[in-house]
Amino acid sequence: MPLSSLTDPVDLARAQGALEIAWSKLEPEVPEYDRDDARTRLAYIVASYAIVAVDEADLVRRALERFKSKPAL
Repeated sequence: MPLSSLTDPVDLARAQGALEIAWSKLEPEVPEYDRDDARTRLAYIVASYAIVAVDEADLVRRALERFKSKPAL
């Protein structure tokens, strides 16, 4: 699980909230057959920015920018 790398409860809660918000914005754009992989990819992105983000909104913004800027391999 991508978010399992976070040990601080505050960082974990912020990351979980940001993941849900970001996913709610992305999900309609992602084909149904690709949603599981896309959500997992987004979770890894959120986890990678969780510690450096200022707040949940910043984390959502960073994650969405990264997700949209780099296509999945």
